[in-house]
Amino acid sequence: MTDGSRSDVGRWGGSSWQPSVTPSPEPEPDTRSRGSGRSFWARCCSCCSCRGGADDDWGPEPAGPRGSRGSGRPGSRGSGVNAAGDGVVRDGMLVVTGVDLMSGRSDQNRREHHTEDYEYDDLIIRRGQPFLVTVSLSRPYSSSDRMALELLIGANPEIGKGTHVIIPVGKGGSGGWKAQVIKSNGQHVDLKVHVSANAIVGKFRFTVRTRTDAGEFQLPFDPRNEIYILFNPWCSDDPVYVEHESWRQEYVLNESGRIYYGTEAQIGERTWNYGQFDHGVLDACLYILDRRGMPYAGRGDPVSVSRVISAMVNSLDDNGVLIGNWSGDYSRGTNPSAWVGSVEILLSYLRTGYSVPYGQCWVFAGVTTTVLRCLGIATRTVTNYNSAHDTDTSLTMDIYFDENMKPLEHLNRDSVWNFHVWNDCWMRRSDLQSGFDGWQVVDATPQETSSGIFCCGPCSVESIKNGLVYMKYDTPFIFAEVNSDKVYWQRQDDGSFKIVYVEEKAIGTLICTKAVGSNMREDITHIYKHPEGSDAERKAVETAAAHGSKPNIYSNRDSAEDVSVQVEAQDAVMGQDLVVNVVLTNRGSSRRTVKLHLYLSVTFYTGVTGPVFKDSKKEVALSPGSSERVALPVAYSEYRPHLVDQGAMLLNVSGHVKENGQVIAKQHTFRLRTPDLSLTVLGAAVVGQETEVQIIFRNPLPVTLTKVVFRLEGSGLQRPKVLNVGDIGGNETVTLRQTFVPVRPGRRQLIASLDSPQLSQVHGVIEVDVAPASGGNFFSGNRGSSRSGENVPMALRGEA
Repeated sequence: MTDGSRSDVGRWGGSSWQPSVTPSPEPEPDTRSRGSGRSFWARCCSCCSCRGGADDDWGPEPAGPRGSRGSGRPGSRGSGVNAAGDGVVRDGMLVVTGVDLMSGRSDQNRREHHTEDYEYDDLIIRRGQPFLVTVSLSRPYSSSDRMALELLIGANPEIGKGTHVIIPVGKGGSGGWKAQVIKSNGQHVDLKVHVSANAIVGKFRFTVRTRTDAGEFQLPFDPRNEIYILFNPWCSDDPVYVEHESWRQEYVLNESGRIYYGTEAQIGERTWNYGQFDHGVLDACLYILDRRGMPYAGRGDPVSVSRVISAMVNSLDDNGVLIGNWSGDYSRGTNPSAWVGSVEILLSYLRTGYSVPYGQCWVFAGVTTTVLRCLGIATRTVTNYNSAHDTDTSLTMDIYFDENMKPLEHLNRDSVWNFHVWNDCWMRRSDLQSGFDGWQVVDATPQETSSGIFCCGPCSVESIKNGLVYMKYDTPFIFAEVNSDKVYWQRQDDGSFKIVYVEEKAIGTLICTKAVGSNMREDITHIYKHPEGSDAERKAVETAAAHGSKPNIYSNRDSAEDVSVQVEAQDAVMGQDLVVNVVLTNRGSSRRTVKLHLYLSVTFYTGVTGPVFKDSKKEVALSPGSSERVALPVAYSEYRPHLVDQGAMLLNVSGHVKENGQVIAKQHTFRLRTPDLSLTVLGAAVVGQETEVQIIFRNPLPVTLTKVVFRLEGSGLQRPKVLNVGDIGGNETVTLRQTFVPVRPGRRQLIASLDSPQLSQVHGVIEVDVAPASGGNFFSGNRGSSRSGENVPMALRGEA
């Protein structure tokens, strides 16, 4: 992904910074607009700028440590500051004694903005719609009084960049901002504040300023009055607008989901806790943008924000959230298969400032879904089976063999991942010509660089479908992942290579995601590709290949294909013996003799293979119209020493037909299943009351599992919890019991995993219906931190 035409909106040179042990707070901002000697009122409203005396700027805000709080709720917010900056409140000044942002989770603001589930007591709103605020004054508000609201973000707020927003009450603001008095009752004024649909997304400081003949007054900044502004998929003026309510419920508000893995023929699924509303996660998402050094002025653009997130969720170039590791050695961190959600990862990054070890594609994608949903962009996690990794921009998957059709691994730089997981996010693309709005691919897994940085997207799915690889961002790479052809090259006697077979339906064989409103799997291949083999699909492939590094690749290929080959692998559990069958079929009218060679090796899901540990040679005679089955038995003792993550194996089938020279070539990947954890909730679940869960696991292997670690997590139920349980004997069944205290009502999911050096990819989930507390809402902003290394004895042990 090195198209020089792409702009580099995902990176700002010289802006990235090294992590500290504990992230330091931002420096105390200078809240005065720079570059102007005019007063606040002159800058915000010309009708208010004519007054007697000097036209001085506002004085500095009172000094004090960041994060310090006033002495109470509205009505006791501390002393104000006048225009002279001397802290003297003069007779006749309109003093703001407090503000009520109605930020409670059950208050109208939070409910109408669909933010009541965020485990924060702050005001969290979505841009493009109004919110209510009550301002308390030292005397009744009169028509001659002037009042304005201010929102500021960043260290150097500027009006021209949208980082300093001034909203004169009753006068109308700029860019969609305005504030209106809806009721004045004695010393309390109720305001309706309209937020611009293009507002910057982030955490704003908030204050109120007044002006009378006696002088100007500013309410001191108070951390309790800070306001989070998010993208708004409910607002038609916001580029992230989503028309269907069911989609908004699924792709913005759903806190858990399904992630699919395995192979197309053996689809595995796991539940992932996105946890976008958990306390601390929103701050972690904004911290990610800060770490990248993203200018605040760009944080209102979902294209730029999603591109930055795709760069920052991986750690390469910028000390981002997750360190990728596909080596199989996870001794210095967490096995990617052991994670059950994003919360533990994001909170660790926020707390320490260090990249978290380790991630693979589904972890990167799960965290990206969390971040984008948390910020208000509709996002889903997508799995592509048989996903190509094109390393030379040829837009084909090139596989090289020697004269005997044995793979030449040192030449096979391209690879086909059993599956690859990325994200779709929904937005309008004002930076592209019409017709490319809707789903956009964002991929945070570091594979190839884009404009010199490891990021990918956003790329219009519509451009992928039609092979328009010249569209930004990173369309050639993503097109190759879903719709390239697999091209087999054989070395000739003179050392040159010749195309001997082209497999047109081997890449992107299934693209799926969790369905809206259910836990079913939805096939979305059709939005990425025209039907395989159709004229439209072939045109898309040829259009794309014409822009690749091998535009004439299809000019010389043999087509005699009387004999077809299929591979059937039984559904086997790890620890069992298995049999792989190769089925040859003669579709011609003459007898055919096939010299067949089978090579079996283990493989990482990324297509990286280990050495061949078993092979077999056969000569098979086929009568016209007949089929023959060639079996390859594989014992547990044969594959056990070679197993890598996820228990996947690759069978390379090669050979040739004596009579017509047809070359046979096929690769087939299959995996060994791992057991599930069985979860049972013992008793009713009620907000604020302790509940017990029982976890049962049976070791399927005849060997002892050592250093076994359980993880337990569920939004609204259980903060991330790590449990060390020691060893589990061969074929042993164990039972573990843990307690949790729900903090939010409704239907929720509790997710668990097991990991050990001998066995991973073991998960379990249970739905928990949580009843509300009898005394009303229960919420504690501090529900305990993630626990790591807690040693827990087993409740029960026994042989299977």
